[in-house]
Amino acid sequence: MPSSDIVTASKVPFAAPSLPNGKKHLPPKSYGNLVTRKMAAQTVSRNLKFVRNSASGDMETSSVGLDVSIPSDYSELIEQARNATALAVKDNKQLMSLLLQEIEFPTSGLESVPGDGEGGIEMTESMQLIREFCNRLIVPEKARQTRIFFPEANEVKFARESIFEGASFKLDYLTKPSFFEDFGFVEKVKMTDRVKAEDELFLAAYPYFNVTEMLVVEELYREAVQNTLRKLIIFNGELDRIRSGYYPPFFYPKLAALSKSLFPFMETVYYIHNFKGRCGGTLFRSYPGPWKVFRKVRNGYVCLHQQEAMPSLKEVALDILPSA
Repeated sequence: MPSSDIVTASKVPFAAPSLPNGKKHLPPKSYGNLVTRKMAAQTVSRNLKFVRNSASGDMETSSVGLDVSIPSDYSELIEQARNATALAVKDNKQLMSLLLQEIEFPTSGLESVPGDGEGGIEMTESMQLIREFCNRLIVPEKARQTRIFFPEANEVKFARESIFEGASFKLDYLTKPSFFEDFGFVEKVKMTDRVKAEDELFLAAYPYFNVTEMLVVEELYREAVQNTLRKLIIFNGELDRIRSGYYPPFFYPKLAALSKSLFPFMETVYYIHNFKGRCGGTLFRSYPGPWKVFRKVRNGYVCLHQQEAMPSLKEVALDILPSA
């Protein structure tokens, strides 16, 4: 991508905004005052400027080898994720694979771990970063062929009135509230009714709040992506919860089954997972490079281990990091 197409983002850490009363903005699932949330989202956008769309080519790629390291800020992270995705899309044209892709990284700070941030704040930060990611990845002519699925309809309303205001991307939802929403029940949305013939790229935005959301993502893949030229990106879906057995198969058999029915068809094109403690470190991958385990030193990171296949989080925490 030409350097003139990129507006360098601020180097300050990506911070969630505070409201006048000192509290963080309303979480997405609160369905509170959308005007207040819009003001909060605008404060977020001042911390991370948008970039302009590329003027030529569908998805341009930089000349990047396998030696990609942990980013120093979110602007560099988004550019790494964009380039990894573009490389995967380019390979897809030759290999007819890579239709399903995963992008996963912490949003409460580059060194944060799951649980460090409040869920609603992390979702809004993900929404902001998705907007920038799409701005960098998708050329203007393809924006109307890109459909972004948020968890439910209220998230779409918030996105249209704040972070995605004025954007040409199609905004859609995976589920809609039901009468028993307070008990965790939502209505599935039939994917064949949402998808249009001209759609080329789907992005599922943080589908982890309700277990139904990932099941709908699987339906989207089966009915609208598999055996087509379309592509599906799962952005910050916290899929490690499913990989690690966080959801007991006895109680969540359909969700647990995704490890065998969906994940084998997925390529993790960009990934950052941090480990804290005495033997802390970071598991990192940027397509098409290998999986790397880093440890932070004074002025950067040192690569301790690398391999082609993704190691489990348990393996990294108990075997790789302690032995390095």
